[in-house]
Amino acid sequence: MADQYFIDFAEQRMNTKEAAKMKKLLLLILPVLLVAITGCAPNTDIEVNVPATTLQLNTPGPNPQLNEAGPNGVAGVAQGLWHGLIAPVTLVLSFFNENVQMYEVHNDGKEYNLGFLFGVALVFLILGFSGSRWR
Repeated sequence: MADQYFIDFAEQRMNTKEAAKMKKLLLLILPVLLVAITGCAPNTDIEVNVPATTLQLNTPGPNPQLNEAGPNGVAGVAQGLWHGLIAPVTLVLSFFNENVQMYEVHNDGKEYNLGFLFGVALVFLILGFSGSRWR
């Protein structure tokens, strides 16, 4: 009987500690998330002032070459997915060759962006699953 009481007390105490950790985590993440969401609004400029420097953060502007055909035409979902998959390699190559870019500016907009993000996410999923297999 005493053992059961101790187990119940320990489980209840653990749940209280976990709840306290979750509340602290939420209080830390909520302001960051709020700033991130408001910072993504169109034409939003955020200025961060620290004693040594000032940092200006702006949202990306419109793509002036949207739906304009480039040398390879207008990139769509499939090319966006491919560019997302090869993004880590093209990032490294872009440091050494200025003709290599990660992102095709001659794209069809939302569909290309979605494909690109899915490609990058897929790379991280593959790396995550392959890394967990080796443990």
